[in-house]
Amino acid sequence: MPLGTFKNSSSLTLGVELELQLVNSYDMDLSSSANDLLELLQRKPFPGVVTPEMTQSMIEVATDVQTEHGPLLAQLQHMRDTLVRAGDRLNIEIAGGGTHPFQRWFEQRIFSKPRFEELSGLYGYLAKQFTVFGQHVHVGCASADEALFLLHALNRYVPHFIALSASSPFSQGVDTLFDSSRLNSVFAFPLSGRAPFVLRWEEFADVYFAKMEATGVVKSMKDFYWDIRPKPEYGTIELRVCDTPLTVERAAALACYLQALCRHLLERNEPPPEEDDYLVYTYNRFQACRFGLDGHMVNPKTRERISIREDILATLRLLQPHALALHALPALDEIERAAGRDGNHASFLRRRYAESGSVQGVVRASVDALRAGPG
Repeated sequence: MPLGTFKNSSSLTLGVELELQLVNSYDMDLSSSANDLLELLQRKPFPGVVTPEMTQSMIEVATDVQTEHGPLLAQLQHMRDTLVRAGDRLNIEIAGGGTHPFQRWFEQRIFSKPRFEELSGLYGYLAKQFTVFGQHVHVGCASADEALFLLHALNRYVPHFIALSASSPFSQGVDTLFDSSRLNSVFAFPLSGRAPFVLRWEEFADVYFAKMEATGVVKSMKDFYWDIRPKPEYGTIELRVCDTPLTVERAAALACYLQALCRHLLERNEPPPEEDDYLVYTYNRFQACRFGLDGHMVNPKTRERISIREDILATLRLLQPHALALHALPALDEIERAAGRDGNHASFLRRRYAESGSVQGVVRASVDALRAGPG
């Protein structure tokens, strides 16, 4: 089936999706409660969209199309408050974070939905190991070629989003030494990584996708687990590298940092993207996953080795006029605090582990952070 027409949308509009953990209140382990929670939430209008995910211990929420930080944050906060109240009625907790620190993958149950059951049959144990939690951000694009331009122009900034959102240092009961261990699970899938370097939609849809579909490997864009992928049915590109932050405030800030960055890139004052940019892509991605803000990356244009933290701070200064135009200065303030004084949420969770001495304490801190708000 052909990929179809790219549905043009308003440039720089935003949509945010968050995958969230369902946690038992008594032992802090994951709870296979998605059916019960979704049924309860159906009784009243939900301030957004809520859907099941791969396993019964997770859900996904999605915002409406938004244009500015204030309304986006307000909707995310409304969704959070609605979920927390529903969880309280069922005696379950809701938490962010890219991984649950000690859940056992083989105990997870696949959600009863044809696509999830098909993926479970195809990927075997990887499907249950995909009980990891990410934030996806959609950015509206005025044309299909604009979408492909942004997708590739953003490659140099992917380490920023990994490092800033990193909240998965613990897995299977131990500190992995990675700030974001979640992305290692994603990378296990054969169609993950980066998109092919194509800048014209006709070539992407009629040549690349057509060839891939002819092999029988893919049926739709959903079959690609790329770090950034086009979504023609929405008229967006979708950034998929972020761990789910512990707070919706951080989630909104990350989305608006991306929005301001795309506005800057669309001015086309930077050298255009090229295939050679990807020579350092995997290295930069690893540095951000492993060391977070303390990692280093190679600028693909200059070949200069730079601190991820310092590169973010320099980019924030560059984006100030764009954030002002987009009414997103509070979002950039949140990003600056994360890159500077506060650190990412992986650092926060390690501090809580040092204080509590247990991975259960880490989950408790994640639950409390979502309820409390900024942090």
